[in-house]
Amino acid sequence: MSAMLLVAALRDPSSVAALDPEGWTALIGAARAEQMIGTLAYRLQGLPMPDAAARILADARLSADQGRIAALWEAEMARRALAPLGVPVVLLKGTAFVAAGLSAGKGRSIGDLDILVPRGSIDAVEAALLRAGWEWAKPDPYDDAYYRQWMHELPPLIHRERDRMIDVHHTILPLTARVRPDAAGLIADSIEIGNGMRMLSRRDVLIHAAAHLFADGDLAGGLRNLWDIRCLLDEFDGPAFRASLMARAAHHELSHAMARAMRLADLYSPDASPARMHSSDRPYLRRLLGRDGWGVQRRKATEFAFYLRGHYLRMPPAMLARHLWTKWRKGYRPPG
Repeated sequence: MSAMLLVAALRDPSSVAALDPEGWTALIGAARAEQMIGTLAYRLQGLPMPDAAARILADARLSADQGRIAALWEAEMARRALAPLGVPVVLLKGTAFVAAGLSAGKGRSIGDLDILVPRGSIDAVEAALLRAGWEWAKPDPYDDAYYRQWMHELPPLIHRERDRMIDVHHTILPLTARVRPDAAGLIADSIEIGNGMRMLSRRDVLIHAAAHLFADGDLAGGLRNLWDIRCLLDEFDGPAFRASLMARAAHHELSHAMARAMRLADLYSPDASPARMHSSDRPYLRRLLGRDGWGVQRRKATEFAFYLRGHYLRMPPAMLARHLWTKWRKGYRPPG
């Protein structure tokens, strides 16, 4: 499977020396499919490789650099729009990594700008962003009501001139989820990273990554998120850090997600060992490593099962059935 080639290359860049042209095609296909081509390009920089692969990866580094600049500019535009409110604005995910200069941000693909603000300020934040040129990306009344009543964020906004999306969170998991993280604690413990911007604390940034991967959603982009976790662990680890991390995860009701994240992030460790995995991790590995030599997800039944699991984690069964039926009537079709 090409996904395992990608894991091996990130774990040990020298392993690509053994690749033939078919192997390089599979590796690059997997990296593109997982939105990790920039990460791979930086990881392999300076190593001998076929000319065609070298050109592709050089382009990927340039694209990642441009994406980093665009992400930081979008964060600055949001900061300027929200500064008059005097509320804490916390950067999340990839934008936080690059703004803080973390190794997880090197070459990382960054899509939307994700921010966390206090729930009590959400109306003022929404109004300020609308005044500054953002507008709704989901005009459907059902979607708008669903986000506002049940989700952990506003409906997505897009800037009318820059065509960039922003997701405004007031917590990190849907309000209907069985797990209820301490949103106020996330903001209270956030840290300054310069230029008036903030990010989650070292422990909370890892817990958020684990929550995003294992307590919400269908594991799409899972290899990228696991790489984030591996890089963050390597950068932050120290005496007693993991014990403190697990204690904080328990506070957020996310100890199981954090423990699984640490086990599966071990895929990227030089001393990776199946002995450290649990039998319960096997379905997750099957989902994460299901791409073929062209980067196509072939394990459709597993993908669909995790799609259902992601929705089950987000809402009670009766509500889930109504939601899926409503989306089906509107023309949405799940993967698989």
